[in-house]
Amino acid sequence: MSTTETQPSLFEERKLDTAKLKKFAQAARVQLLGIVESKLDRVVAGDSLARRESEKAVAELEEQIENTSREQVIERVAYTWFNRFCALRFMDVNRYTKLGTVSPAEGFSQPEILADAKQGVIDDEWKVDNAKILGLLDGSLPSDDPQEEAYQLLLIGVCNNLNAVMPKMFQKIADYTELLIPDDLLSDSSILNTTREALTPESCQNVEVIGWLYQFYISEKKDDVFAALKKGKKITPENIPAATQLFTPNWIVRYLVENSLGRLWMLNHPDSRLVEQMDYYIRPEEPETDFLQIAKPEEIKLCDPACGSGHMLTYAFDLLYAIYEEQSYPVTDIPRLILENNLYGVEIDQRAGSLASFALTMKAREKDRRYFTRKSIQNPNSKIQNPNVCVLENVHFDEDQLDEYMSKVGKDLFTDSLAATLRLWEEADNFGSLIRPLVTDV
Repeated sequence: MSTTETQPSLFEERKLDTAKLKKFAQAARVQLLGIVESKLDRVVAGDSLARRESEKAVAELEEQIENTSREQVIERVAYTWFNRFCALRFMDVNRYTKLGTVSPAEGFSQPEILADAKQGVIDDEWKVDNAKILGLLDGSLPSDDPQEEAYQLLLIGVCNNLNAVMPKMFQKIADYTELLIPDDLLSDSSILNTTREALTPESCQNVEVIGWLYQFYISEKKDDVFAALKKGKKITPENIPAATQLFTPNWIVRYLVENSLGRLWMLNHPDSRLVEQMDYYIRPEEPETDFLQIAKPEEIKLCDPACGSGHMLTYAFDLLYAIYEEQSYPVTDIPRLILENNLYGVEIDQRAGSLASFALTMKAREKDRRYFTRKSIQNPNSKIQNPNVCVLENVHFDEDQLDEYMSKVGKDLFTDSLAATLRLWEEADNFGSLIRPLVTDV
């Protein structure tokens, strides 16, 4: 009998109850849209308490509505909170944070951060108004719902604190977004309770669950977009994500990554045992001599030009981790090396780009329990590297200034082709990865 040990597959198939996740995500969207819309109506009312106490924030909210639309603001705020509740639940289950932010400790019913605050324990890192929170909880400050109000303050503090390590997922909460934080977060019928029920410890074993939730969350909007398309209505840029998002099946992800990234490594390192872990790898029939030369893992650059929620990038992370490990790199350095050197994503949808960045950060935290406090390897004076996920934004150019600049520089350097390429970026959120630099004059 052979004594050679077969390496385990990199990807452990985990069955998700997608039917349950879909039902939850669709119901959560309807619930959150209703909650946010109701709260918005109360906030912008002429005699509202918010208008008296937070005049600047209400003005910002009204400006956002005027610049976009009431519906878009409601949709954006509702999704922001859905996204955060799911991300926080995922981290709670995997104990990636000190305390459960949306989850209770075992044997309790309220979120752990609130239970601790009721005992007078509030983490200084959250930079919240301790006196106000404690005053609400001990009854010295008047409130219609003191525990709910105290918990909302704690929740916002945690989200803002996480901005340091995950700025794309946990952007600093704008004043108007804070005004529209959902109410009723502590009852049995709350959105947090249904989030906990849907995101079980089993479903949170792999960060891909977040991508599934996003696809299900926008699925009904996707149906609406295509129904409108059949009636002759065009798909607008803000609806492109809903119309085009599709969660790539695991076997396709593995096939593509193993036969691109994996193949490149095997061509450069034919003796690598990585091949034993790649179930979908196709060995070349003939020896190849014309390929990119890679001396060390840091030289590999992999870009997904339409990365969505990051499914392709997270499996590439697993493959790269195995490569670094095979080359005997310190395990505490590998997650940072991968995010600093190897993986890049491009996306037109801000929400999907945030999820991709979050997913990669979770992969790094899974491998290194101190990842959130590590320093950058390339720049030891800086914090950890945030994932290289770029969300494209429109770039507008003044035609007169562009023509004037071209005439001064000369068309030998600033060609008509370059000018045409620049103009494509005026609709970057529409074209996305379809943008191709023109290499000949037009």
